[in-house]
Amino acid sequence: MVGSGLLVLGAFYLLSIISEEFFVPAIDRLAKKLRLSSDAAGATLLAIGSSAPELFTSIFAVFGTQTGGGDIGAGTIVGSAIFNVLVIVGAASMFRVVKLQWQPVLRDMGFYILTILILFWAFSDGRISLLESGLFVLLYFIYIVAAIYWRKIFNYQDVDAVELVADNPVNNLGGLVRKILGVVIPNPVRRPKLYGLTFVLSILAIAGLSHQLVHHVVVIADYFSINPTFLALTVLAAGTSMPDLIGSVIVAKQGRGDMAVSNALGSNIFDVLVGLGAPWLVYIAWKGGEINVGTENLFASIFLLFATVVALLFLMLIKNWKIGHKSGLFLIALYGGYLIYILKSL
Repeated sequence: MVGSGLLVLGAFYLLSIISEEFFVPAIDRLAKKLRLSSDAAGATLLAIGSSAPELFTSIFAVFGTQTGGGDIGAGTIVGSAIFNVLVIVGAASMFRVVKLQWQPVLRDMGFYILTILILFWAFSDGRISLLESGLFVLLYFIYIVAAIYWRKIFNYQDVDAVELVADNPVNNLGGLVRKILGVVIPNPVRRPKLYGLTFVLSILAIAGLSHQLVHHVVVIADYFSINPTFLALTVLAAGTSMPDLIGSVIVAKQGRGDMAVSNALGSNIFDVLVGLGAPWLVYIAWKGGEINVGTENLFASIFLLFATVVALLFLMLIKNWKIGHKSGLFLIALYGGYLIYILKSL
């Protein structure tokens, strides 16, 4: 059991390094090669990069069990979404006052609220159908189109999210583990011509680590007779969100906390619509039938997620699209209260 715990911690650590130092910079190169705008890149490639741990955790949770693994996959995504909204946004505003551009935030907030409402609807009967999973994926494609054309409709200056990744100090290799990974996986900053190989190897590494995470979390849950959904909502959710948290804190210290808020919302939209919808869609199309989801363990968390997003939007409106350190402390305290609630519900 100690071995499983150490493997889970090690997997979290490696996921953070691989995502931040190899996978996201490789996606940066790919976005430049395809000449994508920052909005389009953020909604597609960068979202995949920052949300890769959650996506592959959901994939292996769905395909790794006979019933579609709905509880673990959904629990990880929902828990990660709560972590992103409360902890990442809260941590970003702890260093400097975050000044937001209302146009992209309003777009992402609107799509995110719609996403949560659809999640409520899909979970209402405890089963996921082909139609419901297809609707998730379709809504994400609509979001991509909106992201591409939003800046053309509303005239605002957009921060180049792709460049921020390349300048991120997290990408500086250091330590024995980073050096070993740098030998196995080409560093796309130092060896930019091999970004394609880095992209593929990073996906394989993240997939393998995510598979081990799901397996050993289930082992730990069985050993201690804990509901796996609880560990998914807390341990898996926070662990797979570490790359997002680290990157957000760094850009916030650089005075670009608005990027942290935008990335948190964009990653959440991807997590729910693609991280849940795509594995469900493929599984149901392949095996037929429906996927059972233990919604009794998730409804309270989804409701809290909806409430926090609405509260965050209200906070931004009354603060004239600014978030200060007091608001950040409040958001982090809310997450602490959420953890206490989850523990009491065991």
